[in-house]
Amino acid sequence: MSLTLKEGKRLHVLTLLDAGKITTTQAAEALGVSRRQLFRLRAKLQTAGPPGLTHGNRGRPTGHALPAALRTQIVALARGKYAGLNDVHLTEKLTEVEGLAVSRATVQRVLRAAGLGSPRRRRPPRHRRRRPRRPQAGLLVQMDASPFAWFGPEAPPCDLLGVIDDATGSVLGACFRAAEDAAGYLGLLRDIARTVGLPAAVYTDRHSIFVRNDDHWTLAEELAGVQEPTQVGRAFRDLGIEHIVAKTPEAKGRVERLWGTLQDRLVAELRLGGIHTPAAGDAFLRDTFLPAFNARFAVPPALAASGYRPVPRRLDLDRVCAFHYARTVAADNTVTLDGLVLQLQPGPGGRGYAKAPAQVVQCLDGSWRVYVHDKLVATTPAPPDPGQLRAHRRRRPQTGAMG
Repeated sequence: MSLTLKEGKRLHVLTLLDAGKITTTQAAEALGVSRRQLFRLRAKLQTAGPPGLTHGNRGRPTGHALPAALRTQIVALARGKYAGLNDVHLTEKLTEVEGLAVSRATVQRVLRAAGLGSPRRRRPPRHRRRRPRRPQAGLLVQMDASPFAWFGPEAPPCDLLGVIDDATGSVLGACFRAAEDAAGYLGLLRDIARTVGLPAAVYTDRHSIFVRNDDHWTLAEELAGVQEPTQVGRAFRDLGIEHIVAKTPEAKGRVERLWGTLQDRLVAELRLGGIHTPAAGDAFLRDTFLPAFNARFAVPPALAASGYRPVPRRLDLDRVCAFHYARTVAADNTVTLDGLVLQLQPGPGGRGYAKAPAQVVQCLDGSWRVYVHDKLVATTPAPPDPGQLRAHRRRRPQTGAMG
């Protein structure tokens, strides 16, 4: 039985624990489980090997799951007839008026999964304190961008995208973009995975590149009770990286302070080096500036063992760190995306793929791939100059009358 990315992460952390490279507390924190659960996982690994880390109910539906139709009805009523009611009041109406015997906890879980928050939040007074660094490199990285006149006041301003390790303060990668965009972050994520490995978690702001901030729900999303992620959010999910969203700029102070330092030091170094273009700036960052910067400012982690996970051999980073679009194959065995027509090759025995669901992937080099049932059925070569890639609009099927 093959392990999922989550189970592979458990195996990696438990192996470090058995080797004495991390403590029990650090292992439990890395996996997001209690010490008791960590001991259970460790016992399963010792008795049954890696297959012991798989869940016994994998592939079997839970017997206590709320019916999909009931979940859809609750969400529809919360958005329509009972819009604006708090969780307790809504539960009362569902029970007394609609005859739906559900608890407040169940209603709250369904609404939060559908992206519906409470209309009134009573926040206790906040006590803020400095958050200590993570003890191990790779447990958390922060991603962000800074718009600035990086190449001097005469040059047009652009955005510098960067990734910093929380434990060491080491800048893992950075690149200049005309504007903060998904392609830049996907490229950084791919490069980091290839150079140091996959981090356990990534910390970002609530930019629409990372999280869905729109109110549009397709019928499939309403039935599932959750919106499809953004292109970058999907890459985090497919790579098994936990995505933590900051509520305030101060929460991601590590990377925010980095921008203040770079707006001083990097601008001066670019000027001194006579560098005036983003392409030359990227090469300078990679080959000269970041190695020297990290050697000067990075600090050793509290725990020497690396928390970065190696990329699984079966994982195609060029496919994961790319733009994905769901389409249906037309009768003439083509898929269309915003005017682009991709012709599929015949399958075994001349078989066609009409009406089959397809995954259209645009790689970061500008080439295209089409997958049907996870099989590559069409490709296009990369153009000489793909330019700065942009995500195509999501196709929005007509939704049902959900309120």
